[in-house]
Amino acid sequence: MNWFTKLFEKSAGAQPQPGSAERGSDSADAATQAVLLQRQMLSPAQLKKFAPLRDLDDASLTALPQQTLGYGKGATVFGLGQRSDSVFYLLSGEISMQPDSDSSYRIEAGSALANLPLNSGNRCGATALALSDLLILEIPIALNRLWTDKSRESASCVELVDIQLPGPLNNSRFFTSFARAYRENKLKLPSLADVALKLKEAMQQEIGVHQAAEIIQLDPPMVAKLIQVANSALYSTGTPINNCRDAVARIGLNATRNLVLSVGLKQLFSCTDPELMKGMHSLWKNSLYISSLSFVLAQECSRISPDDALLGGLIADIGAIPLLHFAEQFPDGGPSFSELLDLLPHLRGPVGGLVLHTLGFPEHTGNIPHHAENWLYDSGAELTVTDIVILAKLHSYFGSGKARGLPYINSIPAYSKLSHGKLNPDFSLMVLHKAHARVNAAMHLLS
Repeated sequence: MNWFTKLFEKSAGAQPQPGSAERGSDSADAATQAVLLQRQMLSPAQLKKFAPLRDLDDASLTALPQQTLGYGKGATVFGLGQRSDSVFYLLSGEISMQPDSDSSYRIEAGSALANLPLNSGNRCGATALALSDLLILEIPIALNRLWTDKSRESASCVELVDIQLPGPLNNSRFFTSFARAYRENKLKLPSLADVALKLKEAMQQEIGVHQAAEIIQLDPPMVAKLIQVANSALYSTGTPINNCRDAVARIGLNATRNLVLSVGLKQLFSCTDPELMKGMHSLWKNSLYISSLSFVLAQECSRISPDDALLGGLIADIGAIPLLHFAEQFPDGGPSFSELLDLLPHLRGPVGGLVLHTLGFPEHTGNIPHHAENWLYDSGAELTVTDIVILAKLHSYFGSGKARGLPYINSIPAYSKLSHGKLNPDFSLMVLHKAHARVNAAMHLLS
């Protein structure tokens, strides 16, 4: 386990004061000095109730540096905007989390939310106030790197036979057949339209607006769609455009490529079975919603290209396409659409990655389906398209029954990298109101 121990050498070497963290210049709340109670307190079995610790093996958990901190009622565990090199979990007591909004939320030890980190980014997304005496588990933030490496490894070598599915689906005839087709490379995989493939391949070289327009002109419906986009609220400058070359010039080469790919992807969400076609349409609408959220979040809260974010959101659930196509061809006794939806979270990553690899997408894009709902995934120091898609996915569950048990958005690593760092429900409503026309335009243009 030398490789694992070295991962934490930097964190262990400095030995900061318990519970202490460097305060950012925008932090308004200073952390209270904690009482160090015990090191190496929890066994691997006890640690495995916490995410993402539950996915590490016993040897890794045994080697994991940890300490238990005590705080009295009224203490500040960490402050909003404070820099931190630790991940915190609530062991006992009740805590109030106050993000950059008018609202706050409480977490009580033993609840589902207490099994998630209070904060896992390098900048705290809320002020944590003790409502009672507390015990806090502190682990070096290098845990994020370990978990991310494990997640990336599983993205590249996952086998469907290793996936544990809920209930009877795990041993169902359908899943067994699907897993066999996946392993033997016999799944029916979608393919993009010729113009989308040609443009994607050409863009790997240095081409100009004229060359891109020549390729797109091979597909008149695509030309009409690009002109529509160029004259929409997303890009219009007030002067109408009526030809492909000017449309590409206004939209930009990268945005044109992504929009052509997006329109091509829409054509993949189709099948002949009426019930499954309704499901495909529902999945496509949800993909549009995620891509529209990704577009707006990238534009309002980051320096990520909104068009790259839009494409990232659109492909997050692309693994559903082979799944529904397989169900369409499956003999009597196949799963219902609702059961297929239950399968999707487990198969999204490996099958989506396979589809994107087949379509020729680069590796960093191909991993988006695997990480899209991996809330504690940390892509690194800089914000990435994957981070934006994670935020959009979590954002999309606000106000729904699916939100129960999910982490608060201010507690995940992707949140701490936002340039405005205030993507809480209050700010989210403002963003969606401000960008309402752009969201509707994006959904209309890709429908």
